[in-house]
Amino acid sequence: MYQTSPATHVISYRAAERLLDAGDPRGAVKLLDGVVEAHPENTAARLLRARAFFLGAQLRRAEHEFSVVLEREPDNAYAHFALARTLQRAARGDEALRHFRLAAALDPKPDYLAAARFGQHD
Repeated sequence: MYQTSPATHVISYRAAERLLDAGDPRGAVKLLDGVVEAHPENTAARLLRARAFFLGAQLRRAEHEFSVVLEREPDNAYAHFALARTLQRAARGDEALRHFRLAAALDPKPDYLAAARFGQHD
């Protein structure tokens, strides 16, 4: 087993971003597992890993990671929106709507507002 350094983790994180952009979420997860294991407090790495899980259709794992991010950063609008999309994809619409609305309340981006369906009857 070899020793890793903080620089190695930064390189792994950046490479994982590129893998996600290239459509390889499983490859990204493999790189991010080591980063998160070494730095479990690193919210950015957890958020990127959550995205990779989502894109790889590992919805339970994505939900867990987005939830960990939101425990640490309850005002993270993107994490609420991404968790909502994960829940929506898992056919849990009521739970998803709650997080869509939280995302829109925290950051009124057009995508967030449209998903929140404010003013519409459920």
